[in-house]
Amino acid sequence: MGNRNSRVSTAPQEPPSPPYTLGDFCIDELEPIKVIVIGAGFSGLLAGIRFPQKIPNVQLTIYEKSAGVGGTWYNNNYPGLACDVAAHCYQFSFEEKRDWTTFYPSGPEIRQHLEELTEKYKLMRYIKLQHEVVHAQYDPTTAQWHVRIRRPNPETGASEEIEDTAQVLVTAIGSLSRWKWPDIEGLHDFKGELHHSAGFDPYPKTWQEIAEPWANKRVGVIGVGSSAIQIVSALQSKVGHLTNYARGKTWLALPFSSDTVSKIIGRDPTSADPDDLRFSPEEIERFKNDPEFFRKFRLTLETEFNSAHAYTIRGTPLSLQFKEVCQQVMEQKLAKKPWIAEHLIPDFPVSCRRLTPGPGYLEALCSDNVDFVPVPIKRVTEKGIETADGKFQDLDVIICATGYDTSYQLPFKIIGKDGMDINEKWKPHPTSYLSIAVDGYPNMFMSLGPNSVIASGTLISLIEYQIGYAVQATAKLQRERLKSIEVKAEAVRDFDEYLEAYFPKTVFADKCRSWYKVGKEEGRVVGLWPGSTLHGLKALMHPRWEDFDYERADPVRNRFYWLGDGQTYNEKTLTGDRAWYLREPFLDIPPVPQE
Repeated sequence: MGNRNSRVSTAPQEPPSPPYTLGDFCIDELEPIKVIVIGAGFSGLLAGIRFPQKIPNVQLTIYEKSAGVGGTWYNNNYPGLACDVAAHCYQFSFEEKRDWTTFYPSGPEIRQHLEELTEKYKLMRYIKLQHEVVHAQYDPTTAQWHVRIRRPNPETGASEEIEDTAQVLVTAIGSLSRWKWPDIEGLHDFKGELHHSAGFDPYPKTWQEIAEPWANKRVGVIGVGSSAIQIVSALQSKVGHLTNYARGKTWLALPFSSDTVSKIIGRDPTSADPDDLRFSPEEIERFKNDPEFFRKFRLTLETEFNSAHAYTIRGTPLSLQFKEVCQQVMEQKLAKKPWIAEHLIPDFPVSCRRLTPGPGYLEALCSDNVDFVPVPIKRVTEKGIETADGKFQDLDVIICATGYDTSYQLPFKIIGKDGMDINEKWKPHPTSYLSIAVDGYPNMFMSLGPNSVIASGTLISLIEYQIGYAVQATAKLQRERLKSIEVKAEAVRDFDEYLEAYFPKTVFADKCRSWYKVGKEEGRVVGLWPGSTLHGLKALMHPRWEDFDYERADPVRNRFYWLGDGQTYNEKTLTGDRAWYLREPFLDIPPVPQE
């Protein structure tokens, strides 16, 4: 008998693969790669620094719709505009601006800083101002993004549209860049001056010059968010009478670590005014001339910012303590008009809606020339504002500080590989992968996309890691000769599941009207990163490349075709550094244990 286990295969045989041929290029002989960035605010400027630094042969273009750089800090010019983060922390990690004039920097000072950065890193060679992106569409056949841009014709000034293409698209347009008028009956019937905080444009004057004629006029400010708080504080002493119409309630932050700041700077905390946020000329000179002093001050502030995450979690001792102390401080500052506290101090936890320090706001509300009106507005007439209780206030100027469109419904179409506009994909709410990528949109990365802003910690460091992620992905595309990189749909779903599980345990899920929830009292949190700043940095530090799908650019089966001919370009040409591994940043010297 024959061997019962033997079998004769009758299956058809696949034809043998053609012999594999090595690529005729060096492993680091990299093809040029083109990148388009939309926006020239903090994120766009950082892209202008990092892409040329990290990506060889990059062809970079940054399209900015405005006439200058700075993003929100160029476009916003309302009275009292300032940052609500400490100045020394509101800069890139590799920058050391030491001459900030005040603890919370003004808008013009931040704008000047960004203009100086642009000059320092020669970024205008990449930036095209007054170039507004109006459409972007991905071509899956060529793996190119086709971008339409509206601009003034260089010769005639007439509006025209041009097209540009790139392999990589980076959106750096920010979450607070699109504003709209509030839906109030009769608003545009008003015959006096009507402004929106986000559209306030004093150029070529300053806001102070615009406000000079208001010295004996009646001004109404609608809103109680960050912008309204700053406007009321700035205008109170410059106008005849001011009325603040407040639909909701809000917390104001405590003076940030005033004792700690005073101790580091050398102020006497018992005699120093905790509300005096200006740096003296002597303090500024010490920052400028003593690098160690400056770095200690900055590190201490950053550490303090990164130690407050617990107050964003419902029911923690820090959250409860923070609410109690904030309430005490607000009540003390409103002692002259204690009834305001009943209408301004919320029941919801601190930070349910955006927390702002608001220096001078409560003091302004207690001034004799300021009225606080917590009654809803019924309508605006030619002469002023009528509230729901039937009362009417004659006004000469109305400023709507009613916020932005935070729905993440973009003002232009971004069409993905399957023909879907991202605005449709993002209904009823936006979804993303770690806030930086979206399935169906290959080779596209976002800074300050959905769920990317933070409520505890500092934002600039997170922007650095978001742009850093886009740079790493672009480097992978170029290095491995890839046609496209696209996040997997299941990875987006898993991150979405994480979001849904995380936010219910936080104060952001409480009932309060907030731009974090698209201006609603309840619902999906779309604005915030699900965790602290440090958590976000750790999440973005090392990309999970297994969460992406790839297409190879070369029609070659072997995945290691990018290894090329087995050598580097410097070896092939006997040029350049051929011992780079002995130099920084590649040289990694371990610490020697001390016994």
